[in-house]
Amino acid sequence: MPKLSVKKGDTVLVIAGKDNGKKGKIIQALPKENKVVVEGVNVVKRHTRPSQKLPQGGIVEKEAPIHASNVMVICPSCGKPTRVGKRFLADGNKIRVCKKCGESLDK
Repeated sequence: MPKLSVKKGDTVLVIAGKDNGKKGKIIQALPKENKVVVEGVNVVKRHTRPSQKLPQGGIVEKEAPIHASNVMVICPSCGKPTRVGKRFLADGNKIRVCKKCGESLDK
């Protein structure tokens, strides 16, 4: 199973596709499919039947997954899109770090 370098809650920049250049927060990560759902990115229209949840039915806009390789994490400390590095701490835990400034991406 592929490992994702991004997590739910990360702010990312889309670097490829029709939404190239847009920024958004990751709503959902799908590691088995190597995809992520980003708010406001790759919005598709779904035709839905009336149901208990949506009694009106009709056309609903929602975000569809995009491939994880098409997004780049924005570092919270330096504010730039960056690649993700890994670093081991003294207690044996592994954290994600910004390749540009070296700061931790994990809270």
